[in-house]
Amino acid sequence: MTKLAAYAVSADNSRGRVVHEDPPTGRSDFQRDRDRIIHSSAFRRLEYKTQVFVNHVGDLFRTRLTHSLEVAQIGRSIARNLHLNEDLVEAISLAHDLGHTPFGHAGQNALNHCMKGYGGFEHNLQSLRVVDVLEERYAAFNGLNLCYETREGILKHVAKKNVEKLGELAHRFIQNKSPSLEAQLANFSDEIAYNNHDVDDGLRSGLITLDQLQEVSIFSRHLVQVKRKYPSIAERRMVYETIRNMINTLVTDLIQQSIINIENTQVDNLAAVHEAPPLIGFSQEIKKEQQQLKNFLYNNLYRHFRVVRMNNKANHIIERLFSAFASEIRLLPTEYQKKFEHEGHQVIADYIAGMTDRYAIKEYQRLFTIAEN
Repeated sequence: MTKLAAYAVSADNSRGRVVHEDPPTGRSDFQRDRDRIIHSSAFRRLEYKTQVFVNHVGDLFRTRLTHSLEVAQIGRSIARNLHLNEDLVEAISLAHDLGHTPFGHAGQNALNHCMKGYGGFEHNLQSLRVVDVLEERYAAFNGLNLCYETREGILKHVAKKNVEKLGELAHRFIQNKSPSLEAQLANFSDEIAYNNHDVDDGLRSGLITLDQLQEVSIFSRHLVQVKRKYPSIAERRMVYETIRNMINTLVTDLIQQSIINIENTQVDNLAAVHEAPPLIGFSQEIKKEQQQLKNFLYNNLYRHFRVVRMNNKANHIIERLFSAFASEIRLLPTEYQKKFEHEGHQVIADYIAGMTDRYAIKEYQRLFTIAEN
């Protein structure tokens, strides 16, 4: 493992776990966190949760699981170059979507609407709830009992109304303090992964075209370079090569600009990182290009009528399920009925958020069709 910088998270400056455990043998505490995440039920369910396209529409489109693996790969590469804790970055990356609903952001928005009178729903907060409470695998504690720094990285943002009940973990949001560089890095790795790989899935689906992407400077610039270097390349390989080069440009720029930011701020320990402004980031030129790509994807892919139609169906399924469970608690599985007495409608949100796309569709059919189940 690369020698860690003085401002990186390490075993020496970690705030540890809520429930004390002896250090693991043969691996670091953050490797233990990573391993627990990989073995969790919530992680396995990511295989059948939407990234952009509902899981059953095609085998080659990305899911929350493949996306999380891609985020972890990008994150580890950057962390190695910045002498940050790779294992922590990987653990945060693999866990950041554990609380995501079925049907992607459409499902999240629908569940948030349903939970409006009960505290709302944030997938980011739900990811933390999964690792802190909902996973039931260990005899000594609920959840996965992850290190403070892993949990800090999972909690990328939180509504002010939820800060106090989360305690110290969320105080940085009202104290204007920064999380670890590893947490900042995982967030940018997420952005790099989903923007560029959504381009790939969008082209594969036919919802966006190469002609449309000519208006996006970072894509068109790299496409021209690929065509010049490989004039006879097949279109599919040309797309792969273009996206690969785009990711390389973004990763390289993030590393170089972050080094400049760290040197200019002269942070020399983890405490200084918390007091400094965010230090991981793109150069202004690349930041502008990234924003242009995000805007393009929003307008041309995420708002494409076929995606909107599927999202509308997703909203309907989530809202009907929530309404049915809220009006008749006995429709919930027995273990959730018992929890409802103490936790109320949050239990319904837990049940729905934990569903995969196909399970949500089947549950809808079980509740609202006459056919035998």
